Amino acid sequence: MTTSLRLPGDDPEQLTVPQLLLRNVRDHGELPALSWQSEESGGTTLTWAEVRQEVAALAAGFAAAGVRRGEHVLLKLGNTPEHWLSDLALVHLGAVPVSVYGTAAPDQIAYIARHSRARLAVVGSAADVACWEPLLEPDAGTRLERLVVTEPSATGPHTHWSTLRRPAGQPASEEPGEEPADAVDAVDAAEFEESLRSVRADDPVTVVYTSGTTGDPKGAVITHRNVLCDALALDAVIPVPPHSDHLCYLPLAHIAERMLSIYLPIVRASHVHLCPDPARIADHVRELRPEEFFGVPRVWEKLTAALRAGLDALPPERRAALEEAGRVARAHVRCRERGERPSPQLADDFAKVQDEVIRPLLTLAGLDRLVWAASASAPLPPDVLDFWAGLGIVVMDVWGMTETSGALTLNTPDAFRLGSVGRPVAGSEVRIAPDGEIEVRGPLLFQGYLRADGSIESVTGPDGWFATGDVGRLDEDGFLWITDRKKEIIVTSTGKNVSPALVENVLKEHPLIGQAMAYGDGRSYLVALLVLDAEAAPAWAARHGIEAAPGQLAAHPEVRAEVDRAVEAANARLNRTEQIKRYRLLEDEWSPLTGELTPSMKLRRRVLVEKFGSRIAELYA
Repeated sequence: MTTSLRLPGDDPEQLTVPQLLLRNVRDHGELPALSWQSEESGGTTLTWAEVRQEVAALAAGFAAAGVRRGEHVLLKLGNTPEHWLSDLALVHLGAVPVSVYGTAAPDQIAYIARHSRARLAVVGSAADVACWEPLLEPDAGTRLERLVVTEPSATGPHTHWSTLRRPAGQPASEEPGEEPADAVDAVDAAEFEESLRSVRADDPVTVVYTSGTTGDPKGAVITHRNVLCDALALDAVIPVPPHSDHLCYLPLAHIAERMLSIYLPIVRASHVHLCPDPARIADHVRELRPEEFFGVPRVWEKLTAALRAGLDALPPERRAALEEAGRVARAHVRCRERGERPSPQLADDFAKVQDEVIRPLLTLAGLDRLVWAASASAPLPPDVLDFWAGLGIVVMDVWGMTETSGALTLNTPDAFRLGSVGRPVAGSEVRIAPDGEIEVRGPLLFQGYLRADGSIESVTGPDGWFATGDVGRLDEDGFLWITDRKKEIIVTSTGKNVSPALVENVLKEHPLIGQAMAYGDGRSYLVALLVLDAEAAPAWAARHGIEAAPGQLAAHPEVRAEVDRAVEAANARLNRTEQIKRYRLLEDEWSPLTGELTPSMKLRRRVLVEKFGSRIAELYA
């Protein structure tokens, strides 16, 4: 299926992020662009004109630090103004920002530092400094030469943020937004303008590292054309008011948050509110009352649980009124889903329960202004979709991946099917291969994967189609339905990608553990099925004076205690998303004869999940 891209104005395939920032300064310079809270200065808001001043000052600082066009710069800063502004400043220089997850394990950070060939990294805390300092050593195998640190209390021979961002002739300041109004005049404006004019649509705008099947992160090279074609296509179908408020709380190392909190706001000249602590997301939603809200399934599950707890505490008559309102709201949603106009009676009933029952409840949660709600990265549980439909809110499933620069298909308020991931966005093509794999094509597709030598590996076929690794179908109305996952990457309910092979290999480094399968697709945490090594376990037992038949070792307290220690040791080397929260030690070894392994001794994950489904379910009980 193909959707045409028909948008007014400039050719979207030739636009760049710096061009759009200049347009925002020209047309919307006094509108708010970026807001955040800090203990030092309270609330701070920058207009689009002030954002450009900050970007110019930072670009001058990065240039003075030796950053050049085409270089990668690593950012491990969380959802902070330093992160957001540094990203834009680097792009204006023609450099390439690479965001690193706050939960990344030291081994992953070291790999990205080596693979990206970055010479400079910007980090936030003293703990970050301790993790990154060893990567500056000559024998670390990286090209890192310098750390820039944003936390004032951090010590060491590193560049401080206030020095980096100080325009020539101006005193240092600790907080973005404190520069004088003529900050741009204090830097080499001509050089800044020349650098941003040299940026082309085909230039990389970022490299996003995503998990690979081998366990090592893969660096997806994404261009200005990629992200802006997607942003413009989303802008055409997401029905929020102009210059709307957007809450930035998911990691900027994820392409979805980069799209929704950097690129789409620049296209729409909307107002980004930074939330550095995702644990406070409910508080921020109540304060902001956003018109749009995007959350991975785990976020929607938490919001659902919180609201349900409040509803369960209501008096019986209030609960009965809500149940009746939910019945009417769901009928209204189903009517819209079929593309039908609600009957006059249903329309009147819905308007009444919305005013009298639903809206007061949504106001308490800060969701009364919501006109676009969306989820991606993993399927939303049907009961969560049904709960929000009972409040008149359709949570729109979106589908995409790092390699498609964000959303490639989505449901919209005018065209949705609950359970599907919607139709292709403008300019994209989707087809189903004979084996059921979803293939895509269009200007949203990334350039390819970054190689260790700095070159780019193209992964599209000669006709431009990219095999996504997901299996699905297109219905007669053009909606895409994901039916399976061809690739083995685990996508948790929080939207994080995890390589099961990496986790399993770390677990199996302990001699007692011979076989392992990590599980957690669509779940909030990972669990594992483990099997003792058929040879090492009896030997270990003998050394420790344990007398038990091989089939009984899995139940022995001392063996289980040692496996506990093995899992703890493995978790210490993994980031939080990859860690195993619970496990089950099985008695029998897996083999091709019993069906758990292929003839080449690879895991048959689907067979294992089916065979041990009840054991896995117990780990989530």
